[in-house]
Amino acid sequence: MDLVAESQIERNRPGSGERLVVPLTGLNCAACARRVERALADLPAVGSLTVDLVGERAELMLAPQAPDTATIVARLKAAGFGVRERTTRLRVSGMSCASCAARIERALLRVPGVLEASVNLATEEAEIRHLAEGVSSARLVRAVREAGYDAAPVESSHEAAARAEAAERAARRREALAFSAAAVLTLPLVLPMLLVPLGVHLHLPPSLELLLAAPVQFVLGAGFYRRAWHALRSATGNMDLLVALGTTAAFGYSFFLWLAWGEAAAGRLYVEGSAVIITMVLLGKWLEGRAKAEAARALRALARLAPERARILRAGREIEVAVAEVAIGDLVIVRPGERVPVDARIREGESELDESLITGESLPVRRGPGDRVIAGSLNGSGLLRCIAERVGEDTTLSRIAELVARAQSGKAPIQRLVDRVSGLFVPVVIAIALATLVVWLALGYPLAHALPAAVAVLVIACPCALGLATPAALVAGTGAAARAGILIRDITALERAHAVDTVAFDKTGTLTRGAPVLVAIDTLGDAPETLLALVAAAQQGSEHPLARATLAAASERGLALAPVETFAARPGLGLVARVQGRVIRIGRAELLAEAGIDTAPLQSRAAQRAAAGCSLAWVAIDGQPAGLLAFADELRPHAQAAVAELKAQGLRTVMLSGDQREVADRVARRLGIEEVFAPLLPEAKVAKLAELRARGHVVAMVGDGINDAPALAAADVGIAMGSGTDVAIAASGFTLLRPDPRLVPAALAIARATRRTIRENLLWAFFYNLVGLPLAALGLLTPALAGSAMALSSLCVVANALRLTRWRPAFDSSG
Repeated sequence: MDLVAESQIERNRPGSGERLVVPLTGLNCAACARRVERALADLPAVGSLTVDLVGERAELMLAPQAPDTATIVARLKAAGFGVRERTTRLRVSGMSCASCAARIERALLRVPGVLEASVNLATEEAEIRHLAEGVSSARLVRAVREAGYDAAPVESSHEAAARAEAAERAARRREALAFSAAAVLTLPLVLPMLLVPLGVHLHLPPSLELLLAAPVQFVLGAGFYRRAWHALRSATGNMDLLVALGTTAAFGYSFFLWLAWGEAAAGRLYVEGSAVIITMVLLGKWLEGRAKAEAARALRALARLAPERARILRAGREIEVAVAEVAIGDLVIVRPGERVPVDARIREGESELDESLITGESLPVRRGPGDRVIAGSLNGSGLLRCIAERVGEDTTLSRIAELVARAQSGKAPIQRLVDRVSGLFVPVVIAIALATLVVWLALGYPLAHALPAAVAVLVIACPCALGLATPAALVAGTGAAARAGILIRDITALERAHAVDTVAFDKTGTLTRGAPVLVAIDTLGDAPETLLALVAAAQQGSEHPLARATLAAASERGLALAPVETFAARPGLGLVARVQGRVIRIGRAELLAEAGIDTAPLQSRAAQRAAAGCSLAWVAIDGQPAGLLAFADELRPHAQAAVAELKAQGLRTVMLSGDQREVADRVARRLGIEEVFAPLLPEAKVAKLAELRARGHVVAMVGDGINDAPALAAADVGIAMGSGTDVAIAASGFTLLRPDPRLVPAALAIARATRRTIRENLLWAFFYNLVGLPLAALGLLTPALAGSAMALSSLCVVANALRLTRWRPAFDSSG
């Protein structure tokens, strides 16, 4: 018997269908093969089973009634085997609601070999965990397309990201154009209705009304029909199906009246109702698309912080390769001013690195042999040779992007309430309409009487008020918030904000300015202004944050700076320069000590400044100690007032900071913040939020940096400072358009007011349908009256929403 024959055990059952390949680990002998056979023996609808010891895999033929892949894999793992898996990401287009995402997930899970599928509406991506063999990207894409959507594998290169961004911009332009065209065509139809309260009774010719409404209905509204058809094929209901049903009933009956009566039908058509519905829902889709595009664009920007190319040393020669080709253990070379391509550990060299994107600390940190450096960090003036430790999707930067994306996709889609209700509402409405038609005919009434009653049911059930309830309140509420400097990005944040009882602040850039300023000059002889002028002159052209703060202080004082004669950077220590013939050393105390300069005269004052949380620059002139420059990260104006207002609202405040504990404690004491957790890396911030939430707290997180993005996404409510990064803003439900901490309590207040109005609008819309449907079915409402009632319900919703425009924050937002 040959090797292949010996390594295979085959079992046949009738009804074989699709092939499933399960790549296994721990498959060593014929006994292992028999163990696989026993593990799967009692599973129904499994046809042939082939265990290949050479290829280390099991091949199964599955009937349609076979268990899913996860069940089969669980059996094999319970039998002691490992299963090789991988993850594929797809970019998905054509989704309009939560039911679309659920439909795609179901389609992907039906593919043999898929273990788990998660579709992220925020980033328009699908993440599929599947077996390492037998499941290709092409097969997954085909499953999505068969479900009625489009998909393509996610490409990781910067060029691919640029192409995706360009495609998104084109899609947003098309949506904006569709809404604009619908608004232009709908306005003449709505104008006569708006003039009625003024005593002006104007009716457009019916043929003109139909001519204006037809492009809105069948061209600009074609997407609703396509998505409604996909919903019907999947036996589900959504907002698109409601829009298609109701507007088609309104337009179709109006068209029937025009055919029957001609121009005598003037004033009896109600195509304006269908046109308004489509126009307003197009507006909502456009706004929603913009929010999703911002989230995806910011995550791509995060990925772009890591360079695409890296320099590595192989066979004693320095070569440049794609970052994806860097392997663990490679010797990576990082030149001054470059970003670190992968997580690594320094083997040779010293430098100062800007790691603010991870830690949030505003000052560069000194790194030397044995220290870890993080992908995306900006190298200072030193040359580094590092051993790669984490590459590809395993780097800290990639994990932050993953944390943000997962937190976004894991949020409950409360804003999809209408879609969920529609799943029940649509079949109920259709059933009521059909029952109305049948009952009236059974009672002996002619079709001319029965048909209008059935149409009236469909018209009055058309979700005009439902469709307007959320966007009308959002437009009014977000407009009022924007005037105060608050951008509300999604309804999920609104839904959760009312229950917030704890507000967690990042420190750097949120409660403080996020950049050092010169707060004190201590000298041993020269006047402070003289010392400052010399130190600033020596640092001209430097990009170090402390150098920028020194130059800013000199500029504010109007000091004239002499030219630099010579300049030498000392990575991790400071610099040595010659100005006006004098040798100036600026930097750490070690820089002075290595030149044999006695630092004792400055030690006492240095200890006092350091205890106050200041960063120090030691200065020596011509070989003698000359003084100290003390720098600190200043509190933002109104930070104390913001914390006091939150406490007045009965909210608890905590601080989650990447900075040192002593510094964070001092800031918290000055502001009156009750609890401090520091130092925390991004993952630790997420864990601390999870701990707070596990205790029953509803937490709002306020931050500004990339390091805050996972916490902002994982919190119940994320609030990003407008001065922060795109990634932080994308991960949050709120963005403060200016760095004023007082906007935090104001944001929670407008969120509560807007959410309350949305709930009131939805309650009215459902009440309207609850009352209107029986009246229409009983023949008490003609289609024309149903259309008028539908318009009245919309006016009520809009009028209620407009009350939000009078909202103002508790403080003078212009100040």
